[in-house]
Amino acid sequence: MENEKKAQKKTDVSAVDKLAKAEKPKQAEPAIAPKPAQAAQKPGQEPKTNPEKIKYLRDSAKKRKFEQTFDLIINLKNIDLKKPENRFSMEFRLPEGRGKKTKITFIADSYEKQARELADVVLTKADIAKMAKEKRKMKKLATETDFFLAETTLMAEIGKTLGPILAPRGKMPKPVPPKINIEGMVSAIRDSVRLSLKSSPVIQVPIGSEAMKDDAILKNLEAVYNTVVEKLPKSRANIRSVYLKLTTSRPVKLEVK
Repeated sequence: MENEKKAQKKTDVSAVDKLAKAEKPKQAEPAIAPKPAQAAQKPGQEPKTNPEKIKYLRDSAKKRKFEQTFDLIINLKNIDLKKPENRFSMEFRLPEGRGKKTKITFIADSYEKQARELADVVLTKADIAKMAKEKRKMKKLATETDFFLAETTLMAEIGKTLGPILAPRGKMPKPVPPKINIEGMVSAIRDSVRLSLKSSPVIQVPIGSEAMKDDAILKNLEAVYNTVVEKLPKSRANIRSVYLKLTTSRPVKLEVK
């Protein structure tokens, strides 16, 4: 995971669009040269449909020692993010899952026994104050954890002690109410991603891994895109462009309606 995160680079709106404009139609070869056994794309053979582009991206990407992630990048336009109603942050369950294990940290009290059977890391009520003092350790955990869960009775204390570390990273715990199906909740979280639109008009979100089939990636892609469109004030009119990339590859522009 650490290797992947080192390789991951946030792609902003201007950089991605500039890259797209710079590419000429006759230069259809992928940014990373294909293997010797692969024939380079010839002019006129560029992939046109999104399924073809997913396959093209997978086939042309350089193989790494870790399992790369497919990232969907949605660039927006004509949206005022100073208005609170135009910003959002939500969990979205991918219909085909993430393709790799999601790391969950559960801050538990009465649910501690169940949490230890389901989550990757468990912090108890007694650990909260301790972790607040061990800031370096907590920051490392926040970076490595995809989602935090916490019992509702602990949320106030977590906000005071761990909030300064978790909140800026968008990692504040999802509250776990009493008498809930913990197993079902954890299962849903493992297949989820966070869709977030705050200060920058771009949404970048993982939609699967190299291990997944192309049609599963496409299904996740379409589900995320449609959900984002529904959240935007002007729907598709707020979409500037959409790209797909692997962790270390250059992006390819997708066709959207």
